[in-house]
Amino acid sequence: MKKKVAIGLLGSTLDKGFGNKRWERWRPSVSVCQQPDLLINRFELLYQSRSEKIMQVLVDDIQQISPQTQIIPQAMQFENPWDFEEVYEKLYQFAITYPFKPEEEDYLFHITTGTHVAQICFFLLTESHHFPGRLLQTSPAKDICGTYTIIDLDLSCYDRIAARFRQELKNDISFLKSGIDTANPQFNLLIEQIEKVALKTTEPILLTGPTGAGKSLLANRIYQLKKQKQLLEGNFIEVNCATLKGDQAMSSLFGHKKGAFTGAVSERPGLLRSAHQGILFLDEIGELKLDEQAMLLRAIEEKRFMPLGSDSDVSSDFQLICGTNRDLGKKVQRGEFREDLFARINLWHFDLPGLKERPQDIEPNIRYELKKYEEKTGIHLSFNQEAWQDFLNFALSPQAFWKANFRDLNAAVTRMGTLANGGRITKTDVAEEKKRLLLSWQEKSDQHGLKLLQQILPEDEIVQLDLFDQLTLEQILQVCVHYSSLSKAGRKLFSISRSRKKSINDADRLKKYLEKYGITWDDILLLKGVAGTHIF
Repeated sequence: MKKKVAIGLLGSTLDKGFGNKRWERWRPSVSVCQQPDLLINRFELLYQSRSEKIMQVLVDDIQQISPQTQIIPQAMQFENPWDFEEVYEKLYQFAITYPFKPEEEDYLFHITTGTHVAQICFFLLTESHHFPGRLLQTSPAKDICGTYTIIDLDLSCYDRIAARFRQELKNDISFLKSGIDTANPQFNLLIEQIEKVALKTTEPILLTGPTGAGKSLLANRIYQLKKQKQLLEGNFIEVNCATLKGDQAMSSLFGHKKGAFTGAVSERPGLLRSAHQGILFLDEIGELKLDEQAMLLRAIEEKRFMPLGSDSDVSSDFQLICGTNRDLGKKVQRGEFREDLFARINLWHFDLPGLKERPQDIEPNIRYELKKYEEKTGIHLSFNQEAWQDFLNFALSPQAFWKANFRDLNAAVTRMGTLANGGRITKTDVAEEKKRLLLSWQEKSDQHGLKLLQQILPEDEIVQLDLFDQLTLEQILQVCVHYSSLSKAGRKLFSISRSRKKSINDADRLKKYLEKYGITWDDILLLKGVAGTHIF
């Protein structure tokens, strides 16, 4: 069995006692060694020099009642025992220099004696595991020996407390999911991980996923959760980086001094300073230019940055949450996104799945949209039984692409609710909405016949290409999917010009062209099943 070691402060008042009458009163440090079922092998007794006489009497008395207990007095001076900083620092130094051997000894830290400040410090150092053991509380009773209680600060070992923790965790996860009873196991696990990270760190968080997957809503819920837990004091500041252009981007983010540029008629603090002690959510962070990225990196790492037109730095301590539907890794490869910034914001990366990937969650999300509609309009909205089954079957069918994810679902419920008579959605309302959705998705799919390009690049990247580039790239992909290697595809694509070159490297030419758009041959291999063509 491990040896039991008690560590505590001598109580200059409670432990005091001289003459034979001292045995008639309860003394906490003596009581530790009077317990019949608590054998203390060693007692480290911390005392101040002005209490040395009390200490000598105490040592003799403990030796008398418990001769097997080794008493080790240790002098510890407090100039002011009510000065929290001084007391904590000296007890902390004791903790980091004491030769603890938890594999051989069981430590009990006696918190009954000493000032309230000292007792708090004992608690904090034990809770942080600087004191590797449990707390020992002694109390007076009719029996002169009194009673004792051992307190384990590992709260998970207490059933009722552990149950409360589990319920609180469940409530927090439900809050992050906006109260939607989702059933998709991968999504639920993702939200559990986000809850842990959100409450334990202020490091950047990167949320990725398709348009309409709920990145902005989730970022706001993370803020609200941390606010409830009093983990931050500032505001939630959201900005869509795609709307920031030129000087406006620098000014919006970092602020500016009066006269910094044409039109800067007054000073502007900037969004980073507005987010001090709060959360800054940068949606579509992939749209930031390299200059803004460099300043943002410094602001994250040093909590300092320089506003436009200023000669001195300003500070802001905020947590950064980023959102994007772009592949930032590919943007790094193309030199469009700083590798060091990507590494910094990618510490906690959570990829939100689209609605199509979560069929189990479509029904609860429809019910959530109905509730939102009622809260917004004050009109109770519901489906009749036939209409409900019809819309749910459609929502789960292969026909339903949900290209804009929850935005599509929200728009569908809003349109049906607006057209429904008396807040009751009928099968006719559902039939009309199905036509609208299918037409919308068909228009997007058939735009310029970009069937393969839309499979390989996000829609928001495609629309930033000239139509000439879109059509050219689509035709090149149509050729590539017929061949098993870059070289074979290159020979076909460059069959005329290659005959005029002294050095032929068709694969390299094709590879460099595709890399301009962040496309690799591995991406094309995934398209072969889509094309359904013979491979040469």
